[in-house]
Amino acid sequence: MHRLGISVYPEHSTQERDFAYMELAAKYGFSRIFTCLLSASSDPMVIKREFGAFLNKAHELGFEVAADTNPQVFKNLGASPENLEVFHELGLDIIRLDGHFDERQDVLITRNPYGIKIEFNGSLDTDVERLIRHGADRRNMTICHNFYPERYTGLSQKTFDRANEKWASLGMTTAAFVSSQEEHTFGPWEVYQGLPTLEADRTLPIDAQVRHMVACEGIDDILIGNAYAAEAELAAMAGVKLTNTTVKMDPAEGLGEAERDAVFRFTHTGREDASEYLLRSSFPRLQFKDREIPFRPCDKRTFTRGDVLVVNDNLAHYRGEVEIVLTEVENDGQRNLAGRIADTDVRILDEMEKRPGHAFEII
Repeated sequence: MHRLGISVYPEHSTQERDFAYMELAAKYGFSRIFTCLLSASSDPMVIKREFGAFLNKAHELGFEVAADTNPQVFKNLGASPENLEVFHELGLDIIRLDGHFDERQDVLITRNPYGIKIEFNGSLDTDVERLIRHGADRRNMTICHNFYPERYTGLSQKTFDRANEKWASLGMTTAAFVSSQEEHTFGPWEVYQGLPTLEADRTLPIDAQVRHMVACEGIDDILIGNAYAAEAELAAMAGVKLTNTTVKMDPAEGLGEAERDAVFRFTHTGREDASEYLLRSSFPRLQFKDREIPFRPCDKRTFTRGDVLVVNDNLAHYRGEVEIVLTEVENDGQRNLAGRIADTDVRILDEMEKRPGHAFEII
C-alpha cells in the first residue's frame, strides 16, 4: 500500500508553523515525514534540543521520520556508522544517506542494534546489490529518490523507470517526491522552483503527479518535497485512489447516460492481447448486451491519442466496450467519443500502455 508524506524543514521555519502543518497532514492520513539535517545548525546541542522536540511531535501524530544526512552530519553529532546512539536517542526512524561511507561502514550501518532503517539514494546507481552480497541487512534498507530544486534538472521518465526496475528486482521499498504548486514554498536551500523527483511533475497539479506515481507502479511512498503544501493539495492527494491506476477524462459535450455508465461505473482492465491502436476494456460489454448505446455523431474524421471511445449500436457485438486511443484511428461511426484524457494525465497512458492487463479507472 502506498503511503503519503510531507517534508518539513525546521531550520527554515518556526515550530508553530511546522507543528500546525504536521497536524493538518495527519488529519488527511499522511504518515511519513522527510526532513534534512544537511543544512541544520552545526551545534549538536541545538540539533538535539530542537530536532528532538520535532521528532516527539511527529511520533505523537503517527509519522515515521526520515532525515537526510551525510558524513559531516555524523561528525557534528559525534556519530559513526558503527555508533548510531545519538540518532536512537533522538528517536529518528530512518537515516537517509545523501553521502556514503566506505563499503564496510555502509554494510555495518544497516546492522545497527536500534532498528533504524538506512535509506539509500534511488536516483543514482547506488551499488546496493554489492552491499547485500557483502552482508548488508536487506530488511533494514530502503530507497528514496532525490528531489531537484533547479528547473530542468529533474529525472527523465526513462531514468526513473530504469532505476525503479532495479529496486523492484531487489525487493526494496521505494519513495519519490512530488511538488506543491503553492507560491513561496521552500526546501533545505533558497531555491523556490518546486521540489519534484521527475522534471515533468514540476508544474502539474499535485493530484495528477500522484496519479502518475501510482501508475508507474515502481514507487511505494509518495512525498511532497517542498513546504508548505496547501490544505487543498493535501486533500487532493488524499483523494487519489492508491490501489490502482486512475486517469482523468474531460467528458465530451452531449455525453449520454449509457456512455457515462460504461466509462465511469467500472474498474476497467486492459486486455492482455493488446493492440497498438486501442487500449481496450471489454468487461463493460457484458452489461450492455441488452442496453442500447445510440450512435452519436462526431465531427472528428479521426480519433487521436487520448480520445476515450465507447462502442455503439453500429457494432452491437462489442457494444459498451471502452477504448482509449493510443494511435490515430478512423472515425467509422462504430464508436462514440466519450471524452478525452485530461492534458495533465496524458502521460499516464504511457504507463498503462507498458502494462497490458492492468486495472484502471477513469475519473
